Amino acid sequence: MPPFLPVDEQLAYIKKGAVEIIREDELRTRLEKSRQTGTPLRVKAGFDPTAPDLHVGHTVLIRKLKHFQDMGHTVVFLIGDGTGLIGDPSGRNATRPPLTREQLNANAETYKAQVFKILDRDKTEVRFNSEWLDQLGFEGMIRLTAKFTISQMLEREDFHKRFQEEKPISVHELLYPMTQGYDSVALKADVELGGTDQKFNLLVGRQLQREYGQPSQIVLTMPLLEGTDGVQKMSKSYGNYIGITEPPKEIYGKVMSISDQLMWRYYELLTDVTTTQIAEMQQKATSGTNPMQYKKELAQRIVADFHGPDAAKQAAEDWARQFQKDEVPENIETVAISFADIAAPNNGGVKLDKLLAKAGLAESVSDGARKIKAKSVRVDGEVKSEPVLEVKPPSEVTVRVGRLLKKVTIS
Repeated sequence: MPPFLPVDEQLAYIKKGAVEIIREDELRTRLEKSRQTGTPLRVKAGFDPTAPDLHVGHTVLIRKLKHFQDMGHTVVFLIGDGTGLIGDPSGRNATRPPLTREQLNANAETYKAQVFKILDRDKTEVRFNSEWLDQLGFEGMIRLTAKFTISQMLEREDFHKRFQEEKPISVHELLYPMTQGYDSVALKADVELGGTDQKFNLLVGRQLQREYGQPSQIVLTMPLLEGTDGVQKMSKSYGNYIGITEPPKEIYGKVMSISDQLMWRYYELLTDVTTTQIAEMQQKATSGTNPMQYKKELAQRIVADFHGPDAAKQAAEDWARQFQKDEVPENIETVAISFADIAAPNNGGVKLDKLLAKAGLAESVSDGARKIKAKSVRVDGEVKSEPVLEVKPPSEVTVRVGRLLKKVTIS
């Protein structure tokens, strides 16, 4: 293994995009010892497989794992198939519905396939926390829970708020911070990464390691990435996400739709570009260089991460043809929909919101209605703000919603 970088260089790379490091002096000490002994740090981040697909917001932590990996440290991608049975209560105002072990295992397989688009498969330790949580048993769980009090758990903001509002807090939810903390004990973690909403859980890990006679892990929190709207955090429920399994042209188009200001945030959290390089680009953008040039570079980087450089190049060419030359891409996706599925009653036309949902241009019928109301839907180049599209089968229309474009055949 090549020698580790000087500590100041490592710290600069680690701190890129980070919100808080608890404690930075401890991290410096461990990095210095690591460099002296040639022993890599053990760096973990946990992900509960509660949904089958990841979006780029999830990759903020994975990208930071990669930064540690790039510098020669050992990264542990922890799949929370045990904690997933509880459901992380972070930021929640209600108890999560429980998932079955079968659902969690199926989702975990998709996670493993997706994360290695960023991490080096051969250098990543993949673990499942059911390895040690299943073995705790009743006695082990009693001993673990005995290390905490109810008042400590209610110091957690979301629990405290629900308690004050007299909303239910299930007993099993109180186990979540403890079991996540125990993961750090089982893995002997030097550093744990998490979103800002995870700070309480990460600090529990520090406390538990002390209780079990281990050095306390360093906690590094990363921000929650804003979605394409630049307002809400990225989430499928808000419809502002970029899924890493989406087609290249959709990823590219969604990145091109973000604001210039948000672009720099995405550069910081979703790429390996250094803070110095980002600052240089920002300076050039304010002194004459068109920011769109940098947005195109960002879009290609993100597409290349998940689909490769060739797909990124093709997506860029399609986008340019579609939006800069006002042409329709040669390989535009065609979707076939039955007239009966979207017919407007007593009208002869079709319900446009249903068409959008069926075509995959909206998350749902209600989401389609919102897009129509916002005047973000074009059919054959014309903005459509009415709920009914006057067409009869067989028909073929080109439908554009924001940066997404599809050809729809109605039969």
